[in-house]
Amino acid sequence: MMRTRPLKVALLGCGVVGSEVARIMTTHADDLTARIGAPVELAGVAVRRPSKVRENIDPALITTDATALVKRGDIDVVIEVIGGIEPAKTLITTAFEHGASVVSANKALLAQDGAALHAAADQAGLDLYYEAAVAGAIPLIRPLRESLAGDKINRVMGIVNGTTNFILDKMDTTGAGYQEALDEATALGYAEADPTADVEGYDAAAKAAILAGIAFHTRVRLDDVHREGMTEVSAADFASAKRMGCTIKLLAICERAADGGSVTARVHPAMIPLSHPLASVREAYNAVFVEAEAAGRLMFYGPGAGGSPTASAVLGDLVAVCRNKLAEATGPGESAYTQLPVSPMGEVVTRYHISLDVADKPGVLAQVATRFAEHGVSIDTVRQQGHSESAGDGASLVVVTHRAPDAALSGTVEALRKLDTVRGVASIMRVEGE
Repeated sequence: MMRTRPLKVALLGCGVVGSEVARIMTTHADDLTARIGAPVELAGVAVRRPSKVRENIDPALITTDATALVKRGDIDVVIEVIGGIEPAKTLITTAFEHGASVVSANKALLAQDGAALHAAADQAGLDLYYEAAVAGAIPLIRPLRESLAGDKINRVMGIVNGTTNFILDKMDTTGAGYQEALDEATALGYAEADPTADVEGYDAAAKAAILAGIAFHTRVRLDDVHREGMTEVSAADFASAKRMGCTIKLLAICERAADGGSVTARVHPAMIPLSHPLASVREAYNAVFVEAEAAGRLMFYGPGAGGSPTASAVLGDLVAVCRNKLAEATGPGESAYTQLPVSPMGEVVTRYHISLDVADKPGVLAQVATRFAEHGVSIDTVRQQGHSESAGDGASLVVVTHRAPDAALSGTVEALRKLDTVRGVASIMRVEGE
């Protein structure tokens, strides 16, 4: 039986995503009513600049007092798309205190304070949904939290930032340098005026923390995620990758240890074989590759950012939360029941591609090989190439290792830097997905 009294929704933030959420709620009102079993009503929109013209929104709904809006008491669901830590955290907890469930797209807040927000939601007997916080429109959080709840996930590896994937894809396919590719991404609107959060891996690290927490049923904070940016990736790195039958992607990797006793979460650029499904993810698209014990290998692919894709995920959560409201129930809460420790980066085991600038004279290769052996890092292949005459008597030495702990590789590199015959370590890159 259809309920006639509408469920009231408060929208916090009306930027690119928020305005699209409001538009869809208005233009698809009948469809949403049919899917939920009751009408939904946009009861208020909190903004910073009330004078800005906003299509599809009744000016009477606009307010600058977000706190008063979430405290009204008649709000059923609060949608938070303002981002950042504060005032978002306080507004969300206030919403719970006043009887409203919450839908959020705030990856930074969830990565930093997700445990506290889940606790507040549980205490109030309300929902906290956040599909839009990771990978935009791609259904990912709910499959991990619900569809795969009966399985054991061992690894989640993915491209979760569209800006960085666009830049690296352009470098790979057109031969553009990093700055040239970044400029194109900025011109097309894929990169912000200040792209630091994207290119230095902060955005991906927040998403990795959320994914690891859900996949491994343990609490993983942003501070637990090892992070490296991609600003040093060069055309020479791509040339080396192509010689190995690989390409380069900025990856978020969350893994369960082989003995099941710990987990790791990291973000960094890596070479991956062209045969791996993630290698073919182009432009600003996202994709996440999940390895589970029973389900096997799964990949989720689609647009990972933008107003419409992110709004789609927000509206999906809104429908789910509203259905729960009508059923006087709540959906799955935090699944952090194992409390596995997060291992340091030094314990991560993978392969490495190291490019060295060395003196072009006899005995150099033997010295380099000795340093690898002393630190227990086994060499797979070595390629040496002399520089051009104008570059002097140097040579380029590329070493690809077998799998080794990150700490052993770091020790090897430090030892190499001390050799008189090693003029510089041009590049260090991990090799993943083999």
